Amino acid sequence: MKVLIVDDHPLIRTGVKAMLCRHDADCDVIEAPDCASALALLSDGRNVPDLILLDLNLPDCAGLAALDAVRTASPNAPVVVLSAADDRSTILDALNGGAMGFIPKTMNPDLVWSALGLVLAGGIYVPHTVINEQKAAPPPGSRTSTTTDKSAGLASLGLTDRQVDTLRMLVKGLPNKTIARNLGISEATVKVYVSAALRAMNVTSRTQAVIWLARNDIGLEGGANSG
Repeated sequence: MKVLIVDDHPLIRTGVKAMLCRHDADCDVIEAPDCASALALLSDGRNVPDLILLDLNLPDCAGLAALDAVRTASPNAPVVVLSAADDRSTILDALNGGAMGFIPKTMNPDLVWSALGLVLAGGIYVPHTVINEQKAAPPPGSRTSTTTDKSAGLASLGLTDRQVDTLRMLVKGLPNKTIARNLGISEATVKVYVSAALRAMNVTSRTQAVIWLARNDIGLEGGANSG
């Protein structure tokens, strides 16, 4: 497994690298102290990562701009945000920007490894504080439904394979135009599929869908079949 760590603090990079190598002796870790260095590494075909760990407070490109730049440079690698700021707004903004996980820097290292394993398996890691808040305050207009039972999973939602493929790409933060191209369908059809998937989960946005999937321990591993 190859992991790119993007953080301007050497101590953080060293600590995260040690944690990764302790759990996986064969882990290949590459490091970047800023966004420009990360983009240079990602432009090299020899440095295609399986996972990107990204600090949002970089000296040359802070916040969501860094997330967008890294995701654009490496659209197939899941990005997990590592951040000292773990307020609900920051977490939701990162998830809405396409991050597949958000890990506070205060988190226990063993729990970090478990969270990364979830992302690598196709899941989404969302801090429990956000999940619990979502339970306490469901989105306006939502209805109570048994489809949120963990044992039910996506199978009970009644979605077609194409709708699930669309949901998978939506959760990864891909725009409708890209989803349409990947599936060989029109953008109008993508919008229909997205609406159906969100309606089945009783949510109204990609971020709420991400939280729904995380709350129910549902991953979207695999890919779309052509045709």
